[in-house]
Amino acid sequence: MRAIHQHRYGGSEQLSLTEVPDPTPGPNDVVVRVRAAGVDRGTWHLMAGHPYAVRLAFGLRRPKHPVPGRDVSGVVAEVGSLVTTVAVGEEVIGTADGSFAELAVVPESRMARKPAGLSFEEAATLPVSGLTALQAVRDAARIGPGDRVLVIGASGGVGSYAVQIAKAYGAEVTGVASGPKADLVLALGATRVIDYTREDLDDGTRYDAVLDIAGLRPIRQLRRLLTETGTLVIVGGEGGDRWLGGTHRQLAALALSRFVSQRLTALLSKEKGDDLDVLGRLVDDGAVRPALERTYALHEAAKAIDHVASGHARGKVALTP
Repeated sequence: MRAIHQHRYGGSEQLSLTEVPDPTPGPNDVVVRVRAAGVDRGTWHLMAGHPYAVRLAFGLRRPKHPVPGRDVSGVVAEVGSLVTTVAVGEEVIGTADGSFAELAVVPESRMARKPAGLSFEEAATLPVSGLTALQAVRDAARIGPGDRVLVIGASGGVGSYAVQIAKAYGAEVTGVASGPKADLVLALGATRVIDYTREDLDDGTRYDAVLDIAGLRPIRQLRRLLTETGTLVIVGGEGGDRWLGGTHRQLAALALSRFVSQRLTALLSKEKGDDLDVLGRLVDDGAVRPALERTYALHEAAKAIDHVASGHARGKVALTP
């Protein structure tokens, strides 16, 4: 099969399209014929091996999985001997260890049926970013009807889902994005948009929850945006040093939370098939729709990753083999 391959950590210039052996499933795995693969900020981090802490999990000297990509949508081509929930020929979504390829292996526990109303390209952008947004809104922030919620980074991959899911849970949502992306955020369901390039986030409004997906502002600044018992969820981990990146902000928030009335927490999302089913129901109900900006061909993977890493993407980006 054809696949994007990386032999070492580094920039997108070291990615190459090459022929590799077809994968075989383990007992609890499914081989998916990839129709589309999602591209997100995490793809860049795993490609670059930055911050260095990611290498503890994904390979110290070189990537443990040389084919990048996690989000996948496609058609089941082969199933392992213990798989019971899907059959060959069914359309599915999930998270793989290497989706930038014509075939990908997906554990049964990390997959679900593709929502019928989505194209393969749209569906491929749902798993990683959608799961992150769902768990941030539902589990970390515990958002409910009537809550005032601020989503920082509302026009990005996770943010575009967080705005929609928070609204679906009954919240009044304010999004933070640059001016040219304000129309997208409003279309996603935000009541208003703060243009961070021209406006101060602290306009006197106090929020029940702040979802910090952009990951660049000091915690003390974010706390001023909360009510006395509000919740801050640090989702993004950009910036910081080369060792921990933005993780130091997450650790600091958890440590400080013990001593203040506000809840300060960080999100470590989990790739769960059950939550993919929840996202599928939100899609079926019309509450969530992927904000797909554009697609790239598989051989253009480097361009796609660079586009997302630049911060210029409006919503989500996908690759098609």
